[in-house]
Amino acid sequence: MILVLAFIAVLIVAIYAHRNRDRRLCRWRTSRAGSKGALVKYTCITCGAEAFRAQGKPDRCLSSLDRPGL
Repeated sequence: MILVLAFIAVLIVAIYAHRNRDRRLCRWRTSRAGSKGALVKYTCITCGAEAFRAQGKPDRCLSSLDRPGL
């Protein structure tokens, strides 16, 4: 019985940790030198993605947008 409960607990933690994975991988930094008017340039120091936003930092990883699909 204890093994079943332990397995369920590990499964719940794994699902919860995977749910926010795309948001916690990127660490966005403001780059004032690359800003264009009202658009502020943000660069991710983890994956190298760049984004221009008017309202705050991006809320998810944007590195997959630069790669062409198959």
